[in-house]
Amino acid sequence: MSTIDLSAWIGRSQTVHDQLTLNLVARLAATLGEASPAHGHPLPPLWHWAFFQEPVPESRLGPDGHPARGGFLPPADDRNRMWAGGRLEFFEPLRVGGEARCVSSVARVEEKAGRNGALLFVTLHHEYHQDGRLALREEQDIVYREPSPPKLRSDEPVPPGGWRERVEPTGTLLFRYSAATFNGHRIHYDWPYATEVEGYPGLVVHGPLIATLVLGAFCRANPGVRLQRFAYRGLRPLLAPAPFEVGGFIDAPGHAGLWAGNADGLAQQGDVWFD
Repeated sequence: MSTIDLSAWIGRSQTVHDQLTLNLVARLAATLGEASPAHGHPLPPLWHWAFFQEPVPESRLGPDGHPARGGFLPPADDRNRMWAGGRLEFFEPLRVGGEARCVSSVARVEEKAGRNGALLFVTLHHEYHQDGRLALREEQDIVYREPSPPKLRSDEPVPPGGWRERVEPTGTLLFRYSAATFNGHRIHYDWPYATEVEGYPGLVVHGPLIATLVLGAFCRANPGVRLQRFAYRGLRPLLAPAPFEVGGFIDAPGHAGLWAGNADGLAQQGDVWFD
């Protein structure tokens, strides 16, 4: 457990301005194998994660490739970072080509004891504004865990029914998504680091990439719906190049259960509310 008063980080905030440039949108579209929206058109759901990243110099990165901790985010000793899940509210789409800003704050910091050591839970609150209006509100859950063998299987099988799409997570896909989102976390592209330092048997598929594919599959299976809310949580990592599927099923008016997984069970679960 940390001896630092981590509660001092609660309420810290930062604002990042960005322009949703057509060039970066086109690169992300090519990475995901989708058509690129034109200037002024809505940015597809969750593509905002390619923006609002502060360009931290390499000299200020930690050994895992993330910005060194202890600034905006609290220190986490030598623990490994995981994007564990999040919740989003959609008010209106962000528009390609326009300027926007993201106001972020540290909402919660909590230490817990897990099976394999101490866990540090950090919840970030983000609000995205464009043209003076709130477009998107998000809570992001980050977990820092002490080095331990990763969980590679889930007791929960992939559910039947609804729609599903097959994904083949090549090393190129992971590298290009890291580049498009300016994500330096080495578990996604650095095989020796991922396997020898953090103990994964291969490169790790990004949690936000999985969520983007899951929600994209929902939108393709249900064209014309308007998203209201989306919540998701990671259950275990998915590794390249093993294929996996993303899918879901509508179980009530205005609600669908979403998932990602393969023969080793569920890897991510989600819920989407829509009208």
